[in-house]
Amino acid sequence: MQNTFEAKSTNNQLQAINAALSDGAFVEVQDMLRSLPPCDVALLLESSHSRNRTEIWQLIEPELYSDVLEELSEDVRNGIIRQMLPERIADALEEMDTDDLVETLSSLPEAVSQDLLASMDEQDRHRAEQGLSYGEETAGFIMNTDTVTLRPEITVEVFLRYLRLKGNIPENTDTFYVVDRDDTLIGGVALTKLVTAAPDTKVNTLIKNSEAIPATMPESEVASLFERYDWLSAPVVNEDNHLVGRITIDDVVDIIREDAEHSMMSMAGLDDEEDTFAPVIQSTQRRTIWLGVNLFTALMAAAVSDLFEATLNQLAVLAILNTIVPSMGGVAGNQTLTLVIRGMALGHVSSNNAKWLISKELAIGFLNGVIWSILIASVIAIWKQDLMLGAVIAFAMLINMIAAGLAGATLPMIMKKLRIDPALAGSVILTTITDVVGIFAFLGTATWLLI
Repeated sequence: MQNTFEAKSTNNQLQAINAALSDGAFVEVQDMLRSLPPCDVALLLESSHSRNRTEIWQLIEPELYSDVLEELSEDVRNGIIRQMLPERIADALEEMDTDDLVETLSSLPEAVSQDLLASMDEQDRHRAEQGLSYGEETAGFIMNTDTVTLRPEITVEVFLRYLRLKGNIPENTDTFYVVDRDDTLIGGVALTKLVTAAPDTKVNTLIKNSEAIPATMPESEVASLFERYDWLSAPVVNEDNHLVGRITIDDVVDIIREDAEHSMMSMAGLDDEEDTFAPVIQSTQRRTIWLGVNLFTALMAAAVSDLFEATLNQLAVLAILNTIVPSMGGVAGNQTLTLVIRGMALGHVSSNNAKWLISKELAIGFLNGVIWSILIASVIAIWKQDLMLGAVIAFAMLINMIAAGLAGATLPMIMKKLRIDPALAGSVILTTITDVVGIFAFLGTATWLLI
């Protein structure tokens, strides 16, 4: 019910703003934008076509640029940044959280990001360069450097007095990290412990061990740890165990959402950050590449059918039935492929259990092959009054089901070793295998037994 309400609310806001823009009521639009939180403004921008998007951005208060840019997808954010004056970009980026700043700089052309880094003050440049140095999709890349640390020898009263003088604490803070004079991580103290402990309590008596995340750890592993241990935040350390930042649950939610979008969009050969309202030429160029790949694989399957042209000419019924075996194999293979990719993403599949998993999927492929072979053989034998034709398609179905199970289980593992994204290319390769094997098994067996 809440999702429906939010969808209607956003749609109404977008309609109102578009109507006001059409009427030239820019002051009214500016007032509407001023009343919205940055996340809603970002959603409105992503839901608008390019011309309205430009007009809306120009009506946003400059002091909100940073907050809105943080909420935008990469494609939309980069499109807006290209329209901004360099000094405006630098001001907006300097106000960003470290993780958003690093992500934004990494998505810009090298020359642009270097110019922006050069225009920043020393502190902001250092935190950006530190995050960029760890590489994309690592803990160091997504961490925030806004940590409040304390020494083990001080009392609770001293630290709370420091916090009152400071005036605020970073968002999503549930733990303060204890470090020595070299910034080596000792442990953490929960916020709840600090506010309930006696004022003269020494910090070192409240310390608990904090599982530290290496800055080079892949972000997918970070998300798995947060999910497994129900963390709200975790410290990030370098190779010397020096505290360099922290990761909070909101960062992990973004990772999980991006991974889900990546898997879904990759199946269609699309970038998970692709702008829904991108220009026609730009969207066409991106999709054409994937369509070309699919055309190539379709031609491979057609080439296999062409090998049996004489057989098809003699028995027209084979052309009618030729799509059944590849289709069933494709569905079965994609079931296995999706299951294995998910297992790999969750950390369930490793070299220790890979052989067992492959054996299991082969057995499932064999059993499915037997079940559906018997069924399709019975249907064809009754439909076409031809027992031999039913036996041919049954044999081909069995072979293709086994091949589908084997390919679906092994392809993601092979592609991971080759540093290829299984979600992006696995489905296409699998479909090619099941089409080629299915067509060859069916028409080859028919040529051998029926012609």
